[in-house]
Amino acid sequence: MTRQQAGSALRRLARVRVTGRGGALICAGTVLIATGVVLDLPDVVGLGAAGVLAVAAAWATLGWQRLDAGRGALDVERDIEPDPVVAGRPATTRLTVRARARTGAAYERLARLRLSEQAAHELAGPSGIRAHVRAHPDRIAVEYSLSPVRRGRWPLGPVLTTRTDAFGLARTTQPLGRATRVSVWPRTTLLAARTAALGDIDRAAVGARLASSDDSVLREYVPGDDPRRVHWAGSARQGRLMVRADESAGLRPVTVLLDRRLLAPPPEERSGAHAPARTVVDDGEWAVELAASVATSFLEAGHPTRLIATTTTPVRTEHAAGRRTGRAQLLDATVDLSGLRGSEADEALTTTVRALRADRVRSEVVVAVLGPLGSGQRHAVASLGADGVAWALLVVPRASGARHDVDPTADDLRAAGWRVAACTPDTPAERAWSALTERAA
Repeated sequence: MTRQQAGSALRRLARVRVTGRGGALICAGTVLIATGVVLDLPDVVGLGAAGVLAVAAAWATLGWQRLDAGRGALDVERDIEPDPVVAGRPATTRLTVRARARTGAAYERLARLRLSEQAAHELAGPSGIRAHVRAHPDRIAVEYSLSPVRRGRWPLGPVLTTRTDAFGLARTTQPLGRATRVSVWPRTTLLAARTAALGDIDRAAVGARLASSDDSVLREYVPGDDPRRVHWAGSARQGRLMVRADESAGLRPVTVLLDRRLLAPPPEERSGAHAPARTVVDDGEWAVELAASVATSFLEAGHPTRLIATTTTPVRTEHAAGRRTGRAQLLDATVDLSGLRGSEADEALTTTVRALRADRVRSEVVVAVLGPLGSGQRHAVASLGADGVAWALLVVPRASGARHDVDPTADDLRAAGWRVAACTPDTPAERAWSALTERAA
């Protein structure tokens, strides 16, 4: 036996506890042993010793056995739908603990097994997990609902099992199976990406022309589409409102830039110098949800879209295309985002903007979700306005002491050709987007 195996066996033994019945048997056995010794009655001593040894044997057997090995081995299967899950929307989880082989030992273990699922608070939500359990001879099926409350990647499992020996003398709790890392996408809101202002921009870029039936395809209507492009015959066939989309219209690509200074840093990097952790996290999650809503709405409207978060080591990011795979690509990019602070945050913003200018095509639209910028960062970001269309959603900090750079940031960006709208955290995404598009109209 290796050292690791020995350590695992000792941990299993340490988890075993004597039940009330086992404790009573130990007490009775001890009394019988003492009585037998005093009265010199070997049979009474043997009877008491048998009771104590029975409890010891049950304790050792439960501690030594592994639920995932041997003739009675059990396996765990966990299925989550949908996967990834979305913050604020319930997800159904189906957990199955089944016998690996059809043996009496496996069925006996299942019959005495009680299960409990471990889940991060970010997945279980404030009300926790309430499960519906169905026991079968060869498996235990559990179904429950997750209520994810925050974007990220959170652990689910392993399963905690509680079982007793055949006589109910000892009880043990052991983990079974592995933990599953559940990806949680941010909430998104469908915005009217096909605004009148953006339509004017596209026509200026590609020239106004009317589409013919030879170069148009149908897609589902999204808010902001021109009602004159509704294809009534196609809508009748599909059972939902459809519009014509020109394959040759050349919709401009869109880049959504997210300033990671708005997000909370990883837990080990937080300090008392910043705002309270809960406020920082809420503001940051709101900013991520706003950026993700803008990106996915442009994608739904047919624009090739990418979402870029500031980083000190930027890499080339392709524009997503295709509603289903493209949406997954955009939202996957947000799952592991965390905040940056201080000089690292400033360097990340400057480096990302420089890389974006080198990689950007002239017709590209940039929509940035930014916090207030210092003078050096304002100059770097403002330079994007000289290369094409640039819009900015400027997040106004909650703390009054951090707002002194809001107006200078907005003024410098507007002077460089940006369209800017300032919004406070927790502003509904539709309202923040309307404030920006109305300014751009």
